[in-house]
Parts: sequence; structure tokens; C-alpha cells
Amino acid sequence: MSEGRISIYTGEGHGKTPAALGIGLQRAARGERVIVIEFMKGKGVEESEFLKRLEPEFKIFRFERYDIPYDQRNAEQRQQDAESIRSGICFARKILNTMECDLLVLDEILAVVDNDICTVDELRDLVTKRGETDIVMTGITMNDEIYTFADEVTKVETTKFRKF
Repeated sequence: MSEGRISIYTGEGHGKTPAALGIGLQRAARGERVIVIEFMKGKGVEESEFLKRLEPEFKIFRFERYDIPYDQRNAEQRQQDAESIRSGICFARKILNTMECDLLVLDEILAVVDNDICTVDELRDLVTKRGETDIVMTGITMNDEIYTFADEVTKVETTKFRKF
């Protein structure tokens, strides 16, 4: 049995989530099962008929209650969403334990660690349960400990950006 790879997309630049979703779409196009869990995104990727057509190979989940970005929420909203985000992490653990997918994308999981909702040790424990499942993680900042358990780290830097 081979062990799944851990890839991280990090940095201040734009494009971490699109890169992770692009990898997921490529893998789904090959017939693999992909699950994306969005964290700290507010509204995130909106549900659409297009996304429904990608199922069952490509599924996106979001556990937060509020559509506004995490840093714009008040203290009570952050506390409520911290509980929901922890539920999302438990869901990720269940996915890895049951090997429900070939690729698990944990979008903005590094922000979950930055905001002290999950510790580095909890994240390490989660990804060590991956078995053959590949994991892609995204987030702006990454500490040295997380760097050590990744197989591949890509730092995204934007040199020019114009909103679409």
C-alpha cells in the first residue's frame, strides 16, 4: 500500500484555491473521487447546477454558518463558526478513515491553524490518517512544523492582479 502525498499551496498571492480546485478537476476527469472542504471562506464556491453535475466524482463541502469572511465576523459569530469548522475537521477525518476519496482538498486549512481553531498537532494527526489518499492544503501562512510533513510546497506570488 502506498502512502498518499501531501501538497501545500501557500503565500500571499492569488491563485491557491484555483490551483487546488484545478488539480481536483483534473483528477475527477480521470474518474477519481475528489472531496473539497472549504474553511474560512465565507460564501466560498456557491452551489450551482454545474457543481451538481460534477457529482459524485467531485464534491464540495462547507461547514460554516455565515457567508461573510471569517475576519469580518463578530466574536459570537467566530465562536459559532469555530465549532462548525471543528465539525468540518471531524468530517475530513471520517473521509480519510473510510477512504471515501482519492484526493482530499482542505482549502484554507492553514488559516484554521492561524486562527487557533485547530493546532498543528491536530492537523498532523489528521493528515497521518491519509492512507493512500492524496491531500492538498491551502492557506496564506504556513509555519515550519507544517512544512515538515508536506511532500510538496508551492509558494504562490502574485506580480500583477486585476479582479475579474
